Formats: sequence, structure tokens, C-alpha cells
Amino acid sequence: MLQVTPIPVLSDNYTWLLRSPQSQTAVVVDPGEAAPVIRALEGFQLHLSAILITHHHGDHVAGVDGLMENGVPVYGPDDSRIPHLSHPVRAGDRFTPAGLDTGFQVLAVPGHTLDHIAFYGDGMLFAGDALFAGGCGRMFEGSPEQMQAYLADLRALPPETRLYCGHEYTEANLEFAAAVEPENEATQDRLARVHEQRRRGAVTLPSTIGEERATNPFLRWDSGAVCERAMEHAGHPLNSPTEVFAVLRQWKDHF
Repeated sequence: MLQVTPIPVLSDNYTWLLRSPQSQTAVVVDPGEAAPVIRALEGFQLHLSAILITHHHGDHVAGVDGLMENGVPVYGPDDSRIPHLSHPVRAGDRFTPAGLDTGFQVLAVPGHTLDHIAFYGDGMLFAGDALFAGGCGRMFEGSPEQMQAYLADLRALPPETRLYCGHEYTEANLEFAAAVEPENEATQDRLARVHEQRRRGAVTLPSTIGEERATNPFLRWDSGAVCERAMEHAGHPLNSPTEVFAVLRQWKDHF
């Protein structure tokens, strides 16, 4: 099983460092800054072997330039805004990054950006800003139909799948989740646990798909309580999962 280490970057981003046991090389996912990644590599006495990118936003790619001294391969969506992209991948592709003995499947997750992909393998999902602990990314480029469709795909992954996302947004996301479902005991318990983690400055990730199914309103469009609250917020009937999702996303944008 891969060893996964969070590297805090910028104000609230995570770059993920992946390595096989006993390996002297590492892969990083979404380096928003170079310097913290370099310090982590030096601290673990590891050499960088590859970079994985989920989407083109600067807080996920700005560190690529500073990590390119050794010309490492960069895997990501086929987008000219991703610097030094050498290995474009698309939905359905399976690949093993240089330096790892674990392969990944590429999943299309458009909505936050149209080029957004996720990497799934070895019981892990590296989701960038497509799915957060307790939430999901803002809809900048895609449609509610696109986002709800890929969230349905992610929700169908095995419940033990570990979710590694791009930001430390868990506390704020669960505060919204508790407003949507105030009677959901799983959400209240999780929020109390996360409050304590953040008080200590602890990382709240990874979560699991099973935990997200139970507490993340953006995966709970078919919960009666969530539907009722979404219709109450919208002020009119909602007739599909996409409509429920769209209301929740708009509500969260202004929460």
C-alpha cells in the first residue's frame, strides 16, 4: 500500500506526497508551491519521480516550475495551462506513475473546471477540488448536470475508499452540512470531531467515501431530509437529483 503524506501549501491547500514502502522516490499530487515540497522531499531523503495534476488552477500547479530541475514527468489533463505537461491523460486511462508500483485509473470530474480529473487506485481517490471532505468544489466552468453525474460515480466507489482532496475545508463544509441536516447525528458527531482536530491544528484528511455518503450533503441528494431542506431553501418543488444538487451548490456559495 502506498504511503501518503500531506504537505500543507499556500493558505489551506494540500499537496500529497506518495511513495511505495522502502522506496527512495516519491510522486506529488497538485504542487501549489515548490518550496514546501522540496523541504518534504529533503526531510524524507527522497527524489521526486513524477508529478500528478488534477486541474489547471494556479493553487494546484504553481509549484511545478520549481520542481522541474530533473525533468520529471508531469501527468494531467490535456490542457495548455498546465506547465510542463508531458503525459496527458484522459478519462478511462490507466497508468502507473514513474517511481511507483501502484497504478491509477483516470476519472473525469468536470464542473469545478472542465478539464478536472481525479486519480483512483489502491483504495485511494485523489480528487483535487472535485470532492471535498463534507463538500465539493465551486462550479466555475461546468454545469449542475455534469457535477451531479460525476458525484454519483464517486459515491458509487467502495465505501472504504480513502478520499484525499485539495483543501482543508472540512470544518466549514460540515458546518454547512449541519445546517442542511440538523438532525443527522453522523454529521453532528463528525463536526464535533473535526472542531477538536482543527483546534489542535490537525489535518482532517483523508476521509472515506462511506463517511461522505453519510454526512456530505452533495452526495445525499436522495435523502428525504436533504430534499426537503433544499426545496424549503429554493421555495419551490425540486424534481430531480440535479435540481437538488444545484440548489445545494448555490446555497453553499452564499452560506
